Amino acid sequence: MIHIVFNASEVNLMKDVIKLDGDLAGTVLQVKDDFAAGPLTGIENEEGWNSRVNWWRELLKRSPYENDPQTFFDDRETIKKIKEQLDTNADQVCIWMGQNQHDVCGYYWFIQHFKEYQGEIQVIYLNNLPFISEKGQLFYPSWISDIQPKELLKAKRLARPVTLSEFEVDPDEWKKLCTENSMVRILEGGKKIMGRDETFYDGEILKNLTNEWQKATRVLTNTLHRMKIKTGDVFLMWRMKELITQGRIEVLGDVNKTWKEFDVKLPGGRTENAELENQIQNER
Repeated sequence: MIHIVFNASEVNLMKDVIKLDGDLAGTVLQVKDDFAAGPLTGIENEEGWNSRVNWWRELLKRSPYENDPQTFFDDRETIKKIKEQLDTNADQVCIWMGQNQHDVCGYYWFIQHFKEYQGEIQVIYLNNLPFISEKGQLFYPSWISDIQPKELLKAKRLARPVTLSEFEVDPDEWKKLCTENSMVRILEGGKKIMGRDETFYDGEILKNLTNEWQKATRVLTNTLHRMKIKTGDVFLMWRMKELITQGRIEVLGDVNKTWKEFDVKLPGGRTENAELENQIQNER
């Protein structure tokens, strides 16, 4: 079996699940791009694909991931690898999908490539399903990574083939998302994805600012932890820098260096004395 997940943290999680049940034995592959953010126009041709890659590369500059070899990938190679395995072996593909826009958008991009493999593609969509947390409490996870391996194992009973109707409708839904080309996509329930503009998360960033200087990375971390509709840190940092450019966030330090090199606060508020600001500057 080939298990498909959409988040790096789920790769090892699925391997732990496989250890608990030999019937699930197989490989775990990750679709790595976050299709819930960024441009999608023409993504199915080389020019559109490269345009998206270049957009991400620009956002990744001076980030902690800029020089990480794991950052650069081509999900199309994963598709090619899976098809080769399906053509030469009696394999089954099982897509594991949490109730969030990241996974659902990844699913829409993925499924369009496998219409000719109907009957060999299964999906497990954890949509409004209860699980038991580590503390023994009932909860409804949005992300597969929030589930314990022994609990996630139970979800294998939910596996079902992707239907012929889904192979017809879901690629059309992906084409619609590409045509709309919103910079942000969110899940409104089921598999319904709605487009939003690039400013969608700006309010979440601003809520975590105060009238006092904070490290930009601290604001970023607080925003990631507190926001209900999640996105990645790279996208959020891009938006923070855009808000700085617009004058909606005041900055101390150089935003053209690494993420740790500048502090932020709400503009026009009370600050510590000038001596402290000078000290911060001198420490850089």
